[in-house]
Amino acid sequence: MNTLFEITGLSQELAIYLAIDITIAIVLLGAMKFVSGLSAQVNATDELSKEDNFAFGISVAGSIAALGIVLTGAITGENAPSYQMEIIGMLSYGILGLILIKVGRVIHDRLALNQIDKTEQIKARNITVGLVDAAGAIATAIVIRAVLLWVNGIDVNTFVAIIAGFFVSQAMLVLVTRIKERQYAKNNQNDSMQEAFANGQVALAIRYAGQVISTALAVTAASYFLEYNPETLVSTLIAWLLFSVVMTVLVSILTTIAKSIILWGINLVEEVDQQHNIGVASVEMAISISIALILTALMA
Repeated sequence: MNTLFEITGLSQELAIYLAIDITIAIVLLGAMKFVSGLSAQVNATDELSKEDNFAFGISVAGSIAALGIVLTGAITGENAPSYQMEIIGMLSYGILGLILIKVGRVIHDRLALNQIDKTEQIKARNITVGLVDAAGAIATAIVIRAVLLWVNGIDVNTFVAIIAGFFVSQAMLVLVTRIKERQYAKNNQNDSMQEAFANGQVALAIRYAGQVISTALAVTAASYFLEYNPETLVSTLIAWLLFSVVMTVLVSILTTIAKSIILWGINLVEEVDQQHNIGVASVEMAISISIALILTALMA
């Protein structure tokens, strides 16, 4: 064992910290599957294996991936002063992340996609809604992770900042959903995007996933410009929201330009909205996320 420590450069103390973090992370990821079944009022194991509900599986996968993203924000950084503090910090951030992901799902259901019942649609094996649900959870997690990396310490102000940052992200996701709904209605004789989700238009869900995830990445860019200070938390969060709007608009403009170049000669409305072309929608999603990632990296 000592030889292993010498080869890897790890100390025994650091190895214990890593073991604590990994153990708690695995336990919390397992808990997410249970919580997903509980919130949907089904047995998660039966729904995944006996019922072969792919939509539920996609939704659970999105929730687990989302919690994994949040936990990277809790793990990244210096170790706590003691093992006990490390356990408390990891559990606190992990449980808070789990709760916020589920609360984000409720907000997404009630405000963003208020015309459909996502839970019932997923029970009914609607893969499209499962994809939309997973994308919303991942987008929420991206912002929560950014806030976790932004704040310092574990106190009341820290948790206030995390929760406030969470609501900033939800406001942006609702706003983007409304804008995309209007665009869809304008391009499709006032048809409803939410109704299209309910009707199982997978291509549309893939495009939407790219849009909400790229929005979340744009929102995180503000953390590189705003310094965390508990004394100016309210004004800083307002600035974060305003900066998020600016970054979201910038990402949207750059994505539109990139799509017009990369997908030159392809009628996106016809291919995705009307012909349900999953391939074209996947390229759209990749472009949206890529532009947001590049812009976020440049801001960093």
